[in-house]
Amino acid sequence: MAEIITVDDPDDPRLADYTGLTDVELRRRREPAEGLFIAEGEKVIRRARHAGYAMRSMLLSAKWVDVMRDVIDEVPAPVYAVSPALAERVTGYHVHRGALASMQRKPLPAATDLLARTRRIVVMEAVNDHTNIGAIFRSAAALGMDAVLLSPDCADPLYRRSVKVSMGAVFSVPYARLESWPRDLAAVREAGFKLLALTPAEKATAIDEAAPHTLERAALMLGAEGDGLSTGALRAADEWVRIPMAHGVDSLNVGAAAAVAFYAVATGRPA
Repeated sequence: MAEIITVDDPDDPRLADYTGLTDVELRRRREPAEGLFIAEGEKVIRRARHAGYAMRSMLLSAKWVDVMRDVIDEVPAPVYAVSPALAERVTGYHVHRGALASMQRKPLPAATDLLARTRRIVVMEAVNDHTNIGAIFRSAAALGMDAVLLSPDCADPLYRRSVKVSMGAVFSVPYARLESWPRDLAAVREAGFKLLALTPAEKATAIDEAAPHTLERAALMLGAEGDGLSTGALRAADEWVRIPMAHGVDSLNVGAAAAVAFYAVATGRPA
């Protein structure tokens, strides 16, 4: 059973995992280096535990102690009970859900290991908006994609905002980072995947006509919001595919486009 510790000093070193959560650059550097990430909200904390992530500690406002009592009873990690005002001083924002947990990261699998045991994968290039990362993982989980590969410059899926937007789906879809971009796309092809680059370009094949659901192995490539896939990534693709648009709309937000494309790739339904 965890020990519940009441803390009233925002500078208490035991709260160090939770300091400056709104400082994106600081947290980007610190969290991977220290092997931690922050889960926010009851559902996300429970999903992180269910996915096998070890808990370092919890930070709870008083009314959430009873809600999280079963977790407190099961996990030996310390629980810090604080006032909402103190939580805001420590984290830098109003913690609406009243419950935070510092979780221990797991080692990432090698990309080759994921390629060996999957058929439908997402390959992201330079998607560095945490909201988009979270939305894409949530759609990937919901629509049956098997895994995600990230270019070296993609945002961290375990950053607090990504985890929150995904509602914990980042815990259920395995992912790995490619070390060399776009060179490592050759390894994806060598594993038997057809590389499909999602782009609004007119010369791209409509995704329903490309029939990605009929492929033995399909890798759907997504680029960053606005810029899309780089020239190098587009050149490395086996085929360009697009989502047909109506009413003069030229493109969708990458998160929305990903969901439409995943449905076509994983279910065989027209986009």
